[in-house]
Amino acid sequence: MYLTMVVIRRASVKRPPTPDAEEEHHREPTLQEIINIRLIESGEKERLKELLKERLTECGWKDDMKDICRSHAKKKGRNSVTVDDLVHVITPKGRASVPDSIKAEMLQQIRSFIASIAL
Repeated sequence: MYLTMVVIRRASVKRPPTPDAEEEHHREPTLQEIINIRLIESGEKERLKELLKERLTECGWKDDMKDICRSHAKKKGRNSVTVDDLVHVITPKGRASVPDSIKAEMLQQIRSFIASIAL
């Protein structure tokens, strides 16, 4: 009886297959991974982050997000709000409210970088 219970429990565990270590080692990186590596190695990723921060501050987006956080904290009570709560509330609003002009500028910067490394 005990053996049967153990077998049933093991059969009910649904785990993804573990990749073979040898296969993982010989796997070719994806184009996205290659671009990300080049962005990091060249320092371009940091430069783009700084540019994005600057643009979001200039257009008032950053202040808008602060106001949303303050409003949420005031509504919930300062002592009962966690960082996770704020992230959950602000993420969809923040992503939706980034101006299209900034998105276009960042996309153009990334495209220029990719063209310059000739992938």
